[in-house]
Amino acid sequence: MSAAEFSGETLPGAPETRRIVLLRHAKADWPQVSDHERPLAERGRSEAAVAGRKLADTGIAFDLALCSTAVRTRETWKLAVHELPQRPRTVYEDRLYDASLGELLALLNETPDDVGDLLLVGHNPGMHALADALAGQVEGDALARMSRGGFPTAAYAVIGFSGSWKSVEHGSGRLLDYWAPHE
Repeated sequence: MSAAEFSGETLPGAPETRRIVLLRHAKADWPQVSDHERPLAERGRSEAAVAGRKLADTGIAFDLALCSTAVRTRETWKLAVHELPQRPRTVYEDRLYDASLGELLALLNETPDDVGDLLLVGHNPGMHALADALAGQVEGDALARMSRGGFPTAAYAVIGFSGSWKSVEHGSGRLLDYWAPHE
């Protein structure tokens, strides 16, 4: 089942099905600025737009996007969101910058339950660690592709799970899809 086929519909009385998409920022430049202030490289600007088009192809209508406050993540999101059919509510979240796996899980657990589909725009190693940690089950070859390619810039993983955001924990999700540029 692809992410586009994962409808998110539930049966009466069944736990609500949700999706988390973890998008790593696109390729950043290395000018003489602090790490937080690094902008996208030319290649990154191109990758961000392509990632946005690929996200649009999933058919996921995000209820909320949480984006790190770092310049490269904000620029990635600005370019990617223009490719989506509708712009979700966006919150720029300081805690996504340099977040540990535990901090990322805590952030997910704080998500309001009226959010069905959530996009995180963040950094490695956190995005890859979170995808690995949540993926208790896997669709097709998504895990093999993610393991083989790592989690390069502009890559994303789609993880589905059932229940409340407070129930998100290690192994509680299903890796539905993984995409990376140049894959």
